[in-house]
Amino acid sequence: MAGNPFSRAMRWLGRSTEELDSERAVRVAQASGAQTVSECTDRQRATLRGRIAVLTLRPRSGTPWLEAEFNDGSGSITLIWMGRREIPGVIAGRELKVTGRVSWVDGRRRMYNPHYELL
Repeated sequence: MAGNPFSRAMRWLGRSTEELDSERAVRVAQASGAQTVSECTDRQRATLRGRIAVLTLRPRSGTPWLEAEFNDGSGSITLIWMGRREIPGVIAGRELKVTGRVSWVDGRRRMYNPHYELL
């Protein structure tokens, strides 16, 4: 029975820690007024709240690009700061609020030179 409280409790208990963390991250982002990564469309201006999972320095044509894999629980987006080798406080595991224009490149979401706020 879908309406059975015991059934609902068992489904909730059967979820992984990762699923619960993702749901919590989405709730926190939405409560702060941010959009979720999963609802962002190409060329949309968006404000997102989440964590940096991976930080990488990728030189492009001799110019450094600092790339961050950013996740808000609903999905991920690559944040790219062109011409930067590092940004103080922007490290893997750090929670950020970012604002910028979302681009779809090669089937993945990207945001170039976003404004960021360390949380």
